[in-house]
Amino acid sequence: MVSNLSKLHYTENGLVIANLGEEITTFRRVRKILTLPATSAPATIYLLARPHQGYKRPLYIKINGHHTKTIQPKPRKSMGWYELSIDHSLVKAGDNTFDLWCDATAMSGWSIGIEAGHQKPRSYVSDNAGIDWRNGDMGYLNAIRGEYVIRIRLSEGSDPVPPAMVFEDKSSPRLESLRRIIPEAALSARTPIDKARALSSWLAASWEHTGGNQASQYAPWDAETIIDWGKKRSGHAGQRPVAMCVHYGVAFVSSCQALGIPARCTVFADKPNGTAGHFTSEFWSGEHSKWIMIDPNIDALFWLDGVPLSVSEVQSESPNLANLVEFGPGHQVQLGTPHVKKWIDEGYLEGISFRNRAAWYRADLLTRPDLSPPGHGAIAYCEVGLVWDQRVASDWGMFPYFGNQSYFDACPQWA
Repeated sequence: MVSNLSKLHYTENGLVIANLGEEITTFRRVRKILTLPATSAPATIYLLARPHQGYKRPLYIKINGHHTKTIQPKPRKSMGWYELSIDHSLVKAGDNTFDLWCDATAMSGWSIGIEAGHQKPRSYVSDNAGIDWRNGDMGYLNAIRGEYVIRIRLSEGSDPVPPAMVFEDKSSPRLESLRRIIPEAALSARTPIDKARALSSWLAASWEHTGGNQASQYAPWDAETIIDWGKKRSGHAGQRPVAMCVHYGVAFVSSCQALGIPARCTVFADKPNGTAGHFTSEFWSGEHSKWIMIDPNIDALFWLDGVPLSVSEVQSESPNLANLVEFGPGHQVQLGTPHVKKWIDEGYLEGISFRNRAAWYRADLLTRPDLSPPGHGAIAYCEVGLVWDQRVASDWGMFPYFGNQSYFDACPQWA
């Protein structure tokens, strides 16, 4: 999946389903094989995992048959990143085997993230303490085939150039179908910024922000489905869907493109495994020759001296955003949701939610649903489709792509 010139080595894309992982016990062990070059410096292992509530025993790891330091549990409601520095002598050129287990005998010790959909994974599970291994019938229900989210960063090599933004095909029938439900206020608006404001207000008023504390079925990144399920509060298997900040941003990005405006998804985090992250959108304004950040979750746009702000400008103006924000009519609808109001009051306008930024480089969400994550925001960020600001690269070593300011500011190429 990655070349030997890369620093980060992995065999999955972090497309993890929030409530479908692999359970680890003393009997049920997992194995990951990564092909690596030789290294002459300490390396860092990153794994996406979660200890069960109340479980206080460590996670054990062997690399090529050698024990490493154990990983101690940290209380978490969802899966998050654990990292472990290892000596270079544990790594060899060629195939490297990573085995993980814990002391629990029931499935109440540790869980590890798994990405389903692989035909020939280099991840394996054992039910008899490592005597026999299989790379099928995996996950805690023995029902999927996938790759465990275990990555390693070496000192040798370099991070790859971040990928260019990818937009929808303008002739896609999906865009035409989406246009049919976009309100007239957005269709008839004269400028891109007026269209974007109308879309933001429409989406913010379309459904109640629904997070993982209220629902467990994650809505797919499909704009028409998000709007339909969100309004009805009913989706897959008749259950209420998770339709949160992520989904407002996704629906906005696709709707903008349906109106001929380049747009992309923007992701924020306070820190790895942080709980103050957020998901918004950006659209391109030819009038201002820049990307403009908009928040269709709470219908917010930021201005300074009559000019709408980009992501980097919003970050620069933090924590004084209360004087710069302009709310649209959809904001009042969202204030009716207590947890949204609490979130705004307790840090949103102080910029806590905007500390570290990343761009989701694929905006063709309607026509390439297979590349969209099935649980973003429900667990710690883990998708390799995120391009992080290179200024925070040292904190986000579990990701492969980092962009400079020129990358984020570049005029979109949308034929």
